[in-house]
Amino acid sequence: MKYLEVIEKESGVKEVWLNRPDLHNAFNAELIEEMISLFESFKNERLIILSGRGSSFCAGADLNWMKAMKNYSKEENFKDAKRLAKMFSTINDCDVPVIGRINGHALGGGVGLVSVCDYVVAVEASLMGFTETRLGLIPAVISPYCISKIGETNARAWMLSGERFSAAEAKIMGLVHETVILVTDLDAKIEEVKKKFLAAGPIAAKEAKKLIRGVMKNLKASEDFTCHMISERRISDEGQEGMRALLEKDKPAWMKK
Repeated sequence: MKYLEVIEKESGVKEVWLNRPDLHNAFNAELIEEMISLFESFKNERLIILSGRGSSFCAGADLNWMKAMKNYSKEENFKDAKRLAKMFSTINDCDVPVIGRINGHALGGGVGLVSVCDYVVAVEASLMGFTETRLGLIPAVISPYCISKIGETNARAWMLSGERFSAAEAKIMGLVHETVILVTDLDAKIEEVKKKFLAAGPIAAKEAKKLIRGVMKNLKASEDFTCHMISERRISDEGQEGMRALLEKDKPAWMKK
Protein backbone atom coordinates (compact mmCIF):
# COMPACT_ATOMS: atom_id res chain seq x y z
CA MET A 1 0.00 0.00 0.00
CA LYS A 2 1.21 3.48 -0.85
CA TYR A 3 -0.06 5.56 2.07
CA LEU A 4 -0.66 2.91 4.73
CA GLU A 5 1.82 0.63 6.44
CA VAL A 6 0.52 -2.64 7.87
CA ILE A 7 2.55 -4.64 10.40
CA GLU A 8 1.45 -8.04 11.61
CA LYS A 9 2.04 -8.56 15.30
CA GLU A 10 1.52 -11.49 17.66
CA SER A 11 -1.78 -13.21 18.42
CA GLY A 12 -3.69 -11.86 15.41
CA VAL A 13 -2.84 -8.23 16.18
CA LYS A 14 -2.16 -5.89 13.26
CA GLU A 15 -0.83 -2.34 13.33
CA VAL A 16 -2.07 0.11 10.69
CA TRP A 17 0.05 3.21 10.27
CA LEU A 18 -0.97 6.31 8.34
CA ASN A 19 2.26 6.83 6.43
CA ARG A 20 2.39 10.37 5.03
CA PRO A 21 4.46 12.00 7.80
CA ASP A 22 5.65 14.84 5.57
CA LEU A 23 1.99 15.87 5.10
CA HIS A 24 0.94 15.16 8.69
CA ASN A 25 -0.85 12.02 7.49
CA ALA A 26 -3.54 14.06 5.75
CA PHE A 27 -5.83 11.94 3.62
CA ASN A 28 -6.57 12.17 -0.08
CA ALA A 29 -8.67 10.05 -2.44
CA GLU A 30 -6.00 7.34 -2.68
CA LEU A 31 -5.53 6.99 1.06
CA ILE A 32 -9.30 6.82 1.52
CA GLU A 33 -9.56 3.95 -0.97
CA GLU A 34 -6.63 2.14 0.66
CA MET A 35 -8.27 2.47 4.07
CA ILE A 36 -11.62 1.16 2.79
CA SER A 37 -10.00 -1.84 1.10
CA LEU A 38 -7.83 -2.66 4.11
CA PHE A 39 -10.53 -2.50 6.77
CA GLU A 40 -12.94 -4.47 4.60
CA SER A 41 -10.30 -7.24 4.50
CA PHE A 42 -10.08 -7.61 8.27
CA LYS A 43 -12.01 -10.72 9.30
CA ASN A 44 -9.95 -13.15 11.38
CA GLU A 45 -7.77 -10.67 13.26
CA ARG A 46 -8.29 -10.15 16.98
CA LEU A 47 -7.15 -6.55 17.31
CA ILE A 48 -6.20 -3.58 15.10
CA ILE A 49 -3.96 -0.73 16.29
CA LEU A 50 -4.36 2.51 14.28
CA SER A 51 -1.65 5.17 14.52
CA GLY A 52 0.33 7.71 12.49
CA ARG A 53 3.96 8.02 11.45
CA GLY A 54 5.79 11.22 12.30
CA SER A 55 4.70 13.98 14.65
CA SER A 56 0.97 14.06 13.77
CA PHE A 57 -1.79 11.48 13.88
CA CYS A 58 -3.87 13.00 11.06
CA ALA A 59 -4.34 16.57 9.88
CA GLY A 60 -7.59 15.84 8.04
CA ALA A 61 -7.87 16.61 4.33
CA ASP A 62 -4.83 16.97 2.09
CA LEU A 63 -4.51 20.49 0.62
CA ASN A 64 -4.10 19.19 -2.94
CA TRP A 65 -7.27 17.15 -2.51
CA MET A 66 -9.08 20.25 -1.23
CA LYS A 67 -7.75 22.25 -4.17
CA ALA A 68 -9.39 19.78 -6.55
CA MET A 69 -12.70 19.66 -4.69
CA LYS A 70 -12.92 23.47 -4.63
CA ASN A 71 -14.02 23.33 -8.29
CA TYR A 72 -16.33 20.32 -7.95
CA SER A 73 -20.03 20.60 -8.72
CA LYS A 74 -22.52 19.68 -5.99
CA GLU A 75 -22.94 16.24 -7.58
CA GLU A 76 -19.17 15.68 -7.67
CA ASN A 77 -18.88 16.84 -4.07
CA PHE A 78 -21.62 14.44 -3.02
CA LYS A 79 -19.87 11.50 -4.71
CA ASP A 80 -16.59 12.52 -3.08
CA ALA A 81 -18.22 12.86 0.34
CA LYS A 82 -19.78 9.41 0.00
CA ARG A 83 -16.34 7.81 -0.41
CA LEU A 84 -15.11 9.68 2.66
CA ALA A 85 -18.19 8.53 4.55
CA LYS A 86 -17.49 4.98 3.36
CA MET A 87 -14.02 5.13 4.90
CA PHE A 88 -15.36 6.10 8.32
CA SER A 89 -18.23 3.62 8.20
CA THR A 90 -15.90 0.81 7.13
CA ILE A 91 -13.62 1.39 10.12
CA ASN A 92 -16.58 1.89 12.44
CA ASP A 93 -18.30 -1.27 11.18
CA CYS A 94 -15.16 -3.43 11.18
CA ASP A 95 -15.90 -6.51 13.30
CA VAL A 96 -12.40 -6.45 14.78
CA PRO A 97 -11.81 -4.12 17.77
CA VAL A 98 -9.81 -1.03 16.75
CA ILE A 99 -7.47 0.72 19.20
CA GLY A 100 -6.46 4.31 18.42
CA ARG A 101 -2.82 5.12 19.22
CA ILE A 102 -2.95 8.91 18.90
CA ASN A 103 0.66 10.05 18.61
CA GLY A 104 0.01 13.71 17.77
CA HIS A 105 -2.49 16.28 16.52
CA ALA A 106 -5.81 15.08 15.08
CA LEU A 107 -7.71 17.80 13.26
CA GLY A 108 -10.85 17.90 11.11
CA GLY A 109 -11.28 14.47 9.57
CA GLY A 110 -8.49 13.26 11.86
CA VAL A 111 -10.92 13.58 14.76
CA GLY A 112 -13.29 11.43 12.74
CA LEU A 113 -10.66 8.68 12.68
CA VAL A 114 -10.29 9.00 16.45
CA SER A 115 -14.06 8.72 16.89
CA VAL A 116 -14.39 5.44 14.95
CA CYS A 117 -11.81 3.71 17.15
CA ASP A 118 -13.20 1.52 19.93
CA TYR A 119 -10.58 2.55 22.50
CA VAL A 120 -8.27 5.54 22.30
CA VAL A 121 -4.95 6.35 23.96
CA ALA A 122 -3.54 9.81 23.16
CA VAL A 123 -0.38 11.67 24.02
CA GLU A 124 -1.16 14.69 26.21
CA ALA A 125 0.46 17.21 23.86
CA SER A 126 -1.84 16.26 20.98
CA LEU A 127 -4.44 18.83 19.99
CA MET A 128 -7.76 18.02 18.39
CA GLY A 129 -10.45 20.12 16.79
CA PHE A 130 -13.44 20.31 14.47
CA THR A 131 -11.61 22.96 12.47
CA GLU A 132 -13.95 22.84 9.46
CA THR A 133 -16.07 25.82 10.54
CA ARG A 134 -12.99 28.05 10.44
CA LEU A 135 -12.82 27.24 6.72
CA GLY A 136 -16.48 28.03 6.19
CA LEU A 137 -17.24 24.29 6.08
CA ILE A 138 -18.84 21.88 8.57
CA PRO A 139 -17.73 18.54 10.11
CA ALA A 140 -20.62 16.81 8.36
CA VAL A 141 -19.40 13.35 7.41
CA ILE A 142 -17.68 12.69 10.75
CA SER A 143 -20.52 14.15 12.84
CA PRO A 144 -22.54 10.94 13.44
CA TYR A 145 -19.52 9.17 14.91
CA CYS A 146 -18.20 12.15 16.82
CA ILE A 147 -21.55 13.16 18.32
CA SER A 148 -22.21 9.56 19.39
CA LYS A 149 -18.94 9.75 21.35
CA ILE A 150 -19.00 13.28 22.80
CA GLY A 151 -22.74 14.02 22.98
CA GLU A 152 -24.74 17.03 21.81
CA THR A 153 -23.52 19.49 24.42
CA ASN A 154 -19.84 19.00 23.55
CA ALA A 155 -20.64 19.00 19.83
CA ARG A 156 -22.29 22.41 20.24
CA ALA A 157 -19.38 23.72 22.28
CA TRP A 158 -16.62 22.65 19.90
CA MET A 159 -18.06 22.14 16.41
CA LEU A 160 -19.57 25.60 16.19
CA SER A 161 -16.37 27.48 17.07
CA GLY A 162 -13.81 25.20 15.45
CA GLU A 163 -11.52 25.85 18.40
CA ARG A 164 -8.85 23.27 19.12
CA PHE A 165 -8.92 21.35 22.37
CA SER A 166 -6.42 19.28 24.35
CA ALA A 167 -6.25 15.53 24.76
CA ALA A 168 -7.24 16.08 28.38
CA GLU A 169 -10.41 17.87 27.25
CA ALA A 170 -11.04 15.10 24.73
CA LYS A 171 -10.84 12.59 27.57
CA ILE A 172 -13.45 14.50 29.56
CA MET A 173 -15.73 14.44 26.49
CA GLY A 174 -15.33 10.69 26.02
CA LEU A 175 -13.46 10.95 22.71
CA VAL A 176 -10.26 9.69 24.36
CA HIS A 177 -10.11 6.99 27.04
CA GLU A 178 -6.55 7.39 28.35
CA THR A 179 -3.68 9.84 27.97
CA VAL A 180 0.07 9.49 28.41
CA ILE A 181 2.57 12.26 29.03
CA LEU A 182 5.10 11.42 26.33
CA VAL A 183 4.99 9.76 22.91
CA THR A 184 7.58 7.33 24.24
CA ASP A 185 5.01 6.21 26.83
CA LEU A 186 2.46 5.24 24.18
CA ASP A 187 3.75 1.77 23.36
CA ALA A 188 3.79 0.60 26.98
CA LYS A 189 0.23 1.83 27.48
CA ILE A 190 -0.92 0.23 24.23
CA GLU A 191 0.55 -3.07 25.45
CA GLU A 192 -1.59 -2.79 28.60
CA VAL A 193 -4.70 -2.10 26.51
CA LYS A 194 -3.92 -5.01 24.16
CA LYS A 195 -3.80 -7.44 27.08
CA LYS A 196 -7.22 -6.25 28.27
CA PHE A 197 -8.82 -6.69 24.86
CA LEU A 198 -7.14 -10.03 24.14
CA ALA A 199 -8.53 -11.36 27.43
CA ALA A 200 -12.02 -11.32 25.88
CA GLY A 201 -13.29 -14.24 23.84
CA PRO A 202 -12.35 -13.54 20.20
CA ILE A 203 -15.85 -14.19 18.89
CA ALA A 204 -17.57 -12.59 21.89
CA ALA A 205 -15.62 -9.34 21.36
CA LYS A 206 -16.75 -9.16 17.73
CA GLU A 207 -20.33 -10.00 18.66
CA ALA A 208 -20.29 -7.30 21.34
CA LYS A 209 -19.21 -4.79 18.71
CA LYS A 210 -22.05 -5.95 16.43
CA LEU A 211 -24.43 -5.53 19.35
CA ILE A 212 -23.38 -1.92 19.87
CA ARG A 213 -23.68 -1.20 16.14
CA GLY A 214 -27.19 -2.63 16.16
CA VAL A 215 -28.22 -0.36 19.00
CA MET A 216 -26.66 2.64 17.20
CA LYS A 217 -28.02 1.73 13.73
CA ASN A 218 -29.32 5.27 13.13
CA LEU A 219 -25.74 6.28 12.20
CA LYS A 220 -25.97 4.73 8.74
CA ALA A 221 -29.33 6.37 8.06
CA SER A 222 -27.74 9.80 8.51
CA GLU A 223 -25.03 9.29 5.88
CA ASP A 224 -26.84 10.80 2.88
CA PHE A 225 -27.98 13.75 5.00
CA THR A 226 -24.43 14.56 6.09
CA CYS A 227 -23.04 14.11 2.57
CA HIS A 228 -25.68 16.49 1.16
CA MET A 229 -24.85 19.00 3.89
CA ILE A 230 -21.12 19.07 3.16
CA SER A 231 -21.73 19.11 -0.62
CA GLU A 232 -23.83 22.27 -0.29
CA ARG A 233 -21.30 23.85 2.07
CA ARG A 234 -18.33 23.21 -0.21
CA ILE A 235 -19.96 25.03 -3.14
CA SER A 236 -21.36 27.86 -1.01
CA ASP A 237 -19.79 31.34 -1.17
CA GLU A 238 -18.49 31.01 2.37
CA GLY A 239 -17.10 27.52 1.84
CA GLN A 240 -15.37 28.62 -1.35
CA GLU A 241 -13.90 31.64 0.43
CA GLY A 242 -12.66 29.50 3.31
CA MET A 243 -10.94 27.02 1.00
CA ARG A 244 -9.47 29.88 -1.05
CA ALA A 245 -8.01 31.41 2.11
CA LEU A 246 -6.54 28.09 3.21
CA LEU A 247 -4.97 27.35 -0.17
CA GLU A 248 -3.62 30.90 -0.53
CA LYS A 249 -2.50 31.06 3.13
CA ASP A 250 -4.70 34.09 3.67
CA LYS A 251 -7.37 34.99 6.20
CA PRO A 252 -10.96 34.40 5.07
CA ALA A 253 -13.05 37.51 4.44
CA TRP A 254 -15.05 37.14 7.67
CA MET A 255 -11.84 37.47 9.72
CA LYS A 256 -10.75 40.66 7.95
CA LYS A 257 -13.74 42.73 8.99
